[in-house]
Amino acid sequence: MNLRSTVAVLPLALVLSACGGGDPASSPDPTGTPSASAPAPSASRAPGPKEQARLDQQLRDAAWKNDTAAARALIRRGADVNAKDETEQSAYLIATSEGYLDLLRLTLRHGARVDDKDSWNGTGLIRAAERGHGPVVGELLRAGIDRDHVNRIGYQAIHEAVWLGADTAAYATTVRVLVAGGARLSDRSPSAELTPLEMARVRGFDRLERILTMTTSARPPANPDAALLRAADRGDADAVAVALRAGADIEARDGSRRTALLLAATYDHVAVANVLVALGADADALDGRHDTPWLVTGVTGSVAMLEALLPANPDLTIKNRYGGLSPIPASERGHVDYVRRVVETDVDLDHVNDLGWTALLEAVILGDGGADHQEIVRILLAAGVDRTIADKDGVTALRHAESRGYDEIATLLRR
Repeated sequence: MNLRSTVAVLPLALVLSACGGGDPASSPDPTGTPSASAPAPSASRAPGPKEQARLDQQLRDAAWKNDTAAARALIRRGADVNAKDETEQSAYLIATSEGYLDLLRLTLRHGARVDDKDSWNGTGLIRAAERGHGPVVGELLRAGIDRDHVNRIGYQAIHEAVWLGADTAAYATTVRVLVAGGARLSDRSPSAELTPLEMARVRGFDRLERILTMTTSARPPANPDAALLRAADRGDADAVAVALRAGADIEARDGSRRTALLLAATYDHVAVANVLVALGADADALDGRHDTPWLVTGVTGSVAMLEALLPANPDLTIKNRYGGLSPIPASERGHVDYVRRVVETDVDLDHVNDLGWTALLEAVILGDGGADHQEIVRILLAAGVDRTIADKDGVTALRHAESRGYDEIATLLRR
């Protein structure tokens, strides 16, 4: 089938910016956004019309910048997350199209009208799906947005994810999240006159076609919870979506008290984790061994899984069965890339586990003194860890390095 012949005859700009957020003309380079420390007005005085308009514009400017701190301050001063400019953009709608998850959560907490429409009569879900923002799509579905609204040019969110999307991992996640969230899969777009599956075939999107073929043809599992856990264990993200669509409890547990997300983290099934996190899976769910999905990443050293879990806002203070945080096993095992990334989070790098060891001490005591552990020591020191913390016997990392003949590490620790 010829792709050109199947597309509705529309102006090019209309097709490329079907949900409104992508037009460069509607994405200004805003200036003048106040700092988060800007003083709040008197609680007894509501903003006047001119002040309200100014606050609302500043909030939209902050939204385009993804400046959540400034947006929070402006909302405290009375800015309206639903207030639109002449192009029908609001802070809430900007967050959906641009994929700004924290900003979206802020607007939802402050009264965003979840089914509000943009200038194309499209919802935030359609805007996010068109851009392949899977985490935002999941957040909106959990907020109760209309899953199947048709915009002015004849597309639902699932249509835009395929027809105006790409055959990438981000769009694969987006489609799976829409499937799991119950979006209708058999509707034909009034403009393109194609189902989502037919769209994927016409576009030549093999990955999306495989997902939609499986998810539209699969029978609902007799035991959705068991099906979810099996799919997560083997890394089948499509089957995970089908199980969730059939009503599986996203926090269902196996015989070892492991959730689907913990199974995905254990076996590094990132595609599965992306779907589960988008739909609200708990990154802090403890199993029978006192592991959580986040803690497991310190053992596996998977940076990709770490990134997949961060949108779930994991609790970085939960301890494993040895009383440690994720940088400690990562440092022991020589996971250089993981340590380089985890030091950028708010995790306590000087935390002492039940054995009396920090990440730095474990890198020396349980490391091999080789290149990987040398690099980890460099990273930890550059991140500002306290090199003077001693173990339960009063022995510092430097003395351990010297006693083991780890000359390179000892040199680093003396600087």
